[in-house]
Amino acid sequence: MQPTPPDLARLRHAFALAGEARARGDRPFAAVIVAADGTPLAEGLSTQGAGGGGTLAHSEMNACQAVIATAVPRATLRGATIYSSGEPCAMCSAAIFYAGIGRVVYGLSAAAILHLRNAQPHTAGLSLSCRAVLETAAEPVAVLGPLLEEEGAVPHQGYWRDGAA
Repeated sequence: MQPTPPDLARLRHAFALAGEARARGDRPFAAVIVAADGTPLAEGLSTQGAGGGGTLAHSEMNACQAVIATAVPRATLRGATIYSSGEPCAMCSAAIFYAGIGRVVYGLSAAAILHLRNAQPHTAGLSLSCRAVLETAAEPVAVLGPLLEEEGAVPHQGYWRDGAA
């Protein structure tokens, strides 16, 4: 599966939102959910950091919570795509499945994020990829990524070096 020009534009929008999250003092991650017809359904920025959010404050969790709160029909979500600035973690991948979203497109790979974070064994988290988690789903969830990693790394430049958790 190859990305389409709209896929790349929406992913770049997620990168821009990740920059906004960083500018307000949160981790530089964001996610955007878009219906199959191109209608924007929800956005989620990380609220880990200045926003005071903990584990459930990942951008994908915030986007999934927002789309569920607006009661988008399950059939619409099945055809929707979540565009994530970074590869969704195992927790967020499961949330994407349980929200009913049928497709994931992400920018930075988990390995690239770990490298940017200079993660140590005690801070690296789970090593399950988004693809590995979603391959176990009862209903198929398409996964496309990593894409545009150089662009996706821009909001992270200097962030982790400056002591952010």
